[in-house]
Amino acid sequence: MSNTILITGSSTGIGRATVRKFQQEGWNVIATMRNPEKETELNKLERVLVTKLDVQQLDSIDSAIKAGLDVFGKIDVVLNNAGYGLMGTFESTKRESVNRQFGVNVFGLFDVTRAMLPHFRANKSGLFINITSIGGKITFPVSSMYHATKFAVEGFSESLQYELASIGVGVKIVEPGGVATDFGGRSMDFQHDNALTEYNPFVAHVMPIYQGMMAPERMSAPEVIAKVIYTAATDGKDQLRYRAGDDAGQILTARENMPDAEFFGMIKGIMGIN
Repeated sequence: MSNTILITGSSTGIGRATVRKFQQEGWNVIATMRNPEKETELNKLERVLVTKLDVQQLDSIDSAIKAGLDVFGKIDVVLNNAGYGLMGTFESTKRESVNRQFGVNVFGLFDVTRAMLPHFRANKSGLFINITSIGGKITFPVSSMYHATKFAVEGFSESLQYELASIGVGVKIVEPGGVATDFGGRSMDFQHDNALTEYNPFVAHVMPIYQGMMAPERMSAPEVIAKVIYTAATDGKDQLRYRAGDDAGQILTARENMPDAEFFGMIKGIMGIN
């Protein structure tokens, strides 16, 4: 009997690549997305169920889990992948935008996790894999709300592992570096109020640098991250964190080995700021 994974945010990027990876490895896959009616490829794959799940809609979470169980009978792994990035100066950021950023990246992940726990508890087994980012350990300018959500998921996952281990359920974190996805497009929300003129020179300086950093040739392919996720799901190790992408290993190692002042100086050098 094949194992089954439920993946949130399957329509693009890491989620989509992970659907393909697990399907190719013989797993059943519940590929969830906000608009499954637009999907034209994944729903043609064997052992793949494409269904609706919006992490901000509790009914859709419950319905997706039920649909997966009706088809496959059991869920073994949940990949909490859905998310996006809110960027911009904090003072410009609307409160409702902050609420949505946390609603998707944090509270939505909480709700999917909570909804799956009764099934995992009953089976005395199961694994949550939470996608964070190098941005859950280090920060860049004009990304305070995005980093706040990823730091939150890191802390949530690290604490949750203790209590869930007592009932036979695992928690793991995958920390990608830069990924050649649409994160800089539909998965990013940039907000800056030009009327706050004091910030304008800083924003005008750093945003072109970000665009250069996000060039696809400088990033890992989503398939690279999918392989790390598959390893995390199948290696049987009692290991919490998995770095994904060469840049993730480099910058997180630097963060571990540098005092704050030195590391912040390195980031300022990368961004060309004082």
